[in-house]
Amino acid sequence: MDSRLLTDNITKVRSRISAAVTAAERDPASVELIAVSKTKPASLIEQAYAEGLRHFGENYVAEALEKINLCQHLSICWHFIGPLQSNKTRSVAEHFDWIHSIDRLKLARRLNDQRPKSLPPLNICLQTNLDQEPTKSGITDDAELTDLMTAISEMPRLQLRGLMAIPPANNNSSSQRHAFAKVRELSLQYCAPLGANELSMGMSGDLEAAIAEGATMVRIGTDIFGTRYTARPK
Repeated sequence: MDSRLLTDNITKVRSRISAAVTAAERDPASVELIAVSKTKPASLIEQAYAEGLRHFGENYVAEALEKINLCQHLSICWHFIGPLQSNKTRSVAEHFDWIHSIDRLKLARRLNDQRPKSLPPLNICLQTNLDQEPTKSGITDDAELTDLMTAISEMPRLQLRGLMAIPPANNNSSSQRHAFAKVRELSLQYCAPLGANELSMGMSGDLEAAIAEGATMVRIGTDIFGTRYTARPK
């Protein structure tokens, strides 16, 4: 990707976020932009970093570890946002600052046990699947959510931060907002009382609706880096 195109893309995304925050009458600092760099080379991450981005999201552990190593001279906050296999928890526990996709107690326990004591507690967002889409991971009912929240609150190497959601793809703004509103209501009911106020929701096609419904982190890939590559590293 041409560096000028990347700069233009980041400027456009920032403008969209700014406009959405203003429309929602929110503090501009209340929304964090996470640049989703999966399948993209470390060179593009370095260019995006030079444009002021500091938060990057990765989906594939092996690919991410290579880029984390190549970018270790940069002060990047790394977010793991993809499905996590049990045999990959140690790598995530040792190298990431956040994970957005926890939906099982087994994964939380492994991450807690494997998080190095030399690092701060690992920031955790629980992934919800309120529409119970069979192709997506996530917690599907309130009892499951509260049980997992209670368990994580007792784990010293993990810090519960909030919820993550990937609603069904939809180009209708009203439908998008309805889906995000359900996640916000769930957060207010169960997470906010624990001080876990983060809402990781909103991507390239629906960030305005997500911000209108309270998103604190938006995960933007395509509109920053272009169409993802077809390779899917494991």
